[in-house]
Amino acid sequence: MSDMSVPGTKKKRVSSGISELDRLLGDLYIGDNVLWYEDAGSFSSAFCLNFINETLARQRPLIYVTFDRSPKNLVSFLGSRAESQNLTILDCFTNGKGHRSEVFNKFYEKNGALWPYKVIKVNDPTNPDHVGEAIYGLHGTLSGDVHFILDSLTGMQSLWGGEEQVIHFYSKTCPRLYELDTIAYWLIEKGAHSNKLKAHINKIAQVAIDLSVRRGKSVLKLLKAEKRSSKFINEHHGYLCEGSNIIFESQRQLKPRFDLGAKIKSVRLMRGISQKELARLTGVTPSTISQVEKSLIYPSLPALFRIAENLSVEVATLFKEHGSPKDVFVYPADSRSVTSLPKNVKDAATASLLLPPDIDAPIEATLLRIRPGKKVPGHFFAHKGAELGYLIAGRLEMTVENQTYEVKAGDTIYLQKDIPGSWSNISEQVAELLWFKFVE
Repeated sequence: MSDMSVPGTKKKRVSSGISELDRLLGDLYIGDNVLWYEDAGSFSSAFCLNFINETLARQRPLIYVTFDRSPKNLVSFLGSRAESQNLTILDCFTNGKGHRSEVFNKFYEKNGALWPYKVIKVNDPTNPDHVGEAIYGLHGTLSGDVHFILDSLTGMQSLWGGEEQVIHFYSKTCPRLYELDTIAYWLIEKGAHSNKLKAHINKIAQVAIDLSVRRGKSVLKLLKAEKRSSKFINEHHGYLCEGSNIIFESQRQLKPRFDLGAKIKSVRLMRGISQKELARLTGVTPSTISQVEKSLIYPSLPALFRIAENLSVEVATLFKEHGSPKDVFVYPADSRSVTSLPKNVKDAATASLLLPPDIDAPIEATLLRIRPGKKVPGHFFAHKGAELGYLIAGRLEMTVENQTYEVKAGDTIYLQKDIPGSWSNISEQVAELLWFKFVE
């Protein structure tokens, strides 16, 4: 394929939708034919979904040629993406491996409803020339760089009765797609074809990628990345697939020196807030908070601000390392931050931390203010260690194991492991309670 490049012509970059894969490849370009050799369980569909997402986000036309999936199955797989007017499904299945069955043709019965999908049924997909004509005819109706997914070479071989027909079709189609300024993903089951076919198609493709499962781990290997400066050819790169997210081990190993996820988790635990509660307050799923804290994903800027707000800290606090700055001994009153209390406590009391949350101290000091006549049904904090309190002003009643204790201004409370069942302000003024939790 190298003879098809025009000297001095700058090729147009295209993203796979996965930044780490782009880095390993040395980028994708318009003109690339990308072979994806897949094993069972190797998540090639997730790589395709990321490519589709990127294509549709940039409002580029995408043609999905399907030999192995019925249109109904493919629409279900694509979800809302299938309704994009930039995506066209070229159906080589219904009249191919689907044997023109009524079961699959029912998909096209619209019953007068507005048809949300762009699907074209190929009349005779058993004829490779007819498939080629359908591809080029559809391409001619579109403008700009067109993106393709051809699913799959293995389905073609099954339908056309042998690998010679596949080699011939591929050998004609790849150069033409290259000249038409497209980028195409070609899927192939690597265990279903001869070495002769693989060698032939590898020679023509600009990029070839092997997906396999080794010792229970999903692994990607770059077989070819023509005319780019990738240093990772024939290296194995482990990855995880979470939903449609592909996370490479290299990303997990090359975490930034500062671990934002660990800091968010530390502040959350200090506040006594569960992942589920923080997710509810922030408007995301508990799974998202879990992945953020493990540094598998990073929150968007709006989400980060909501997380900080619900943890009652400034966003800047989440980017500070633990530990007190050198030679800082006094923390002014305006440096205190309001902290969250359990839901059943918020109506009766407020709380503010006396030390910034990023201070790595052996105790956590909080100033509690309980409103006059209010009762707190439970304790202020979910904490299992020793606690110490000093009542600065007002009068309180505290219950511990069904016993009631009156606490006056100047009294000290020490709890080794018992947890109060309730607190009541029995005075006509705001009760101010200085409270220390000993960090284990």
